Amino acid sequence: MSISAQGAHFQDEHGRTLLLRGANLGGSSKVPYKPDGATYQREGFYDHRHVSFVGRPFPLAEADEHLRRLAAWGMTFLRFIVTWEAIEHNGPGEYDEEYLDYLRAILLKADQYGIRVFIDPHQDVWSRWTGGDGAPGWTLEAVGMDLSKLGQAGAAITHQTLGDPFPRMIWPTNKTRYAAATMFTLFFAGAAFAPERKIEGVNIQEYLQTHYFKAMRQVAYRLRDLPNVVGYDTMNEPASGFIGAPSLAQPLPDTLLLYGAMPTPFQAMASASGYPQKVTVYDLGSGAASGSEELLNSDGVSIWLPGYECPWQQHGIWTDDGGKPILLRPDYFAQAQGRPVDFITDHLKPFMRRFIGNVREIQPDALLFLEGAPGGIHPDWSTDDAPQAVNAAHWYDALTLFTKMYNPEMALDFFGTSMIYGKDEVKQTYTDQLGHSKQEAAAKMGGIPSLIGEFGLPFDLFDKQAYRDGDFSLHVQALDNYYDALDANFLSATIWNYTADNTNERGDMWNDEDLSVFSRDQQTDPGDINSGGRALAGCVRPYALATAGEPLDMSFELESRTFEYGYRPAAAVTMPTEIYIPTLQYPEGLVVEIEGAEYEYDRERQRLYVRAKPGADRTHIIVRPA
Repeated sequence: MSISAQGAHFQDEHGRTLLLRGANLGGSSKVPYKPDGATYQREGFYDHRHVSFVGRPFPLAEADEHLRRLAAWGMTFLRFIVTWEAIEHNGPGEYDEEYLDYLRAILLKADQYGIRVFIDPHQDVWSRWTGGDGAPGWTLEAVGMDLSKLGQAGAAITHQTLGDPFPRMIWPTNKTRYAAATMFTLFFAGAAFAPERKIEGVNIQEYLQTHYFKAMRQVAYRLRDLPNVVGYDTMNEPASGFIGAPSLAQPLPDTLLLYGAMPTPFQAMASASGYPQKVTVYDLGSGAASGSEELLNSDGVSIWLPGYECPWQQHGIWTDDGGKPILLRPDYFAQAQGRPVDFITDHLKPFMRRFIGNVREIQPDALLFLEGAPGGIHPDWSTDDAPQAVNAAHWYDALTLFTKMYNPEMALDFFGTSMIYGKDEVKQTYTDQLGHSKQEAAAKMGGIPSLIGEFGLPFDLFDKQAYRDGDFSLHVQALDNYYDALDANFLSATIWNYTADNTNERGDMWNDEDLSVFSRDQQTDPGDINSGGRALAGCVRPYALATAGEPLDMSFELESRTFEYGYRPAAAVTMPTEIYIPTLQYPEGLVVEIEGAEYEYDRERQRLYVRAKPGADRTHIIVRPA
């Protein structure tokens, strides 16, 4: 089945309106399979060239089990995680052919189960050595950074070097620390802000972006003929680094990232070059200073390899002439050519256009999944920029994500500045927040379709209480609320995430995150395809996969397991409407009430097929358990 973007909806080759639902596969794809790159393990951390991602998201021998399960759960559209490191870890221009062969084999298997995918070149805070995942280690070395010194100098916080317990949600703060912020700045805007920083005679921006594009071209070339690979994201959660910073003497303006010992950009620069810095400590989530300070890089370690210096010192932003660091140009990244710098318009959007140009030279029909900066800041877009684009924004229930506690009567508003109280009010704010993505796509992006590329729930709520008592009822309630909000907006979405090797002890194997809807530790009966699933009643639920007409309204009431769907039939569409009806919700069968149509139910395929009667101007379906 082909997928195209038609106005605000996805459409198949028969003209049916599609709702794409599935998962991110998978969480541990961020780290190598051999040697085991789980972030709690430090051994081999700096031997970054001799790794393999063959086996991520799971070994080929396990593919049938996991793909069959995902298909049975109605998760037939996947955001498939790959990393730049997985493709090009051994050095510039050296591609891991075994991994590319493995990738093709896995996605061929997915096609056998009717599973379609879009490829997500995933990264978080640049790389594993800067607290996340994504870019190969050699990219930092090419700039002149000594990977083994980043933690000691305060240039990055990693699980591998900090050890256990790893502070909850500390990893995103790496966006503001020196190593990741510098790499993002050089990658997106090196030509503008570091014109003298060159590798092999090429400006650092062009050098890094060209290698990135060539690596992703390797993926596109290997997958170009697979019918179930429908498109490509450009980069997961791209960050602006120092680009647009109003003042290097003040913290970067993102209160959610003010957590722990937080240097200003200038303090980060000085610390990375070996100057200890006394920095302010902030409380989680509030953006408020705790009243304490911490000495960063107390040993005065420089991260620079012999023959290299800080690119920002090289370009006259600061100096240490006289024996101490002095900031010379605090607004260096705020202005360009006499006007304020806009990261999205000036640097991210041109990157996106170059990316899809490279991919479409190989796969001309590939959909382009667009992510703005975290926080919902999207680029303006039109068909002149690139047709067949999709708004692939992310959304999380921020209060639950950051605190790992869930209260159905409490939430943060869209901008994370005030609290919402009351069950009905919380459900409404979820609906409104997710609806904002569709509004952005309509107002700024040419009315393109929207897909929520990430949303999800920490399953280790309340210090992993559910793993001790087996009670996932609160998780079910949270997921039910999230999916209700998706249904109210008729939004496609891929939940974060499905991790095949998740454990209760170590979660998704990355920075102690634990958001997988599957875990072996919940699997009591390997013969039961649902065994191992977490809170499945909240996320395995009916939805309209393909509608022969215009969707009008869709809802699922979990307590009574009542599904309702209304649509306006299109006489020109001859294929039936298909609705996913999971036997997990209807184990004893179902009762269907229908207006303006006839139906057939295929229990084995978990599908309800609906054909509108001639002349019907509306079809309404109600499904209840028998």
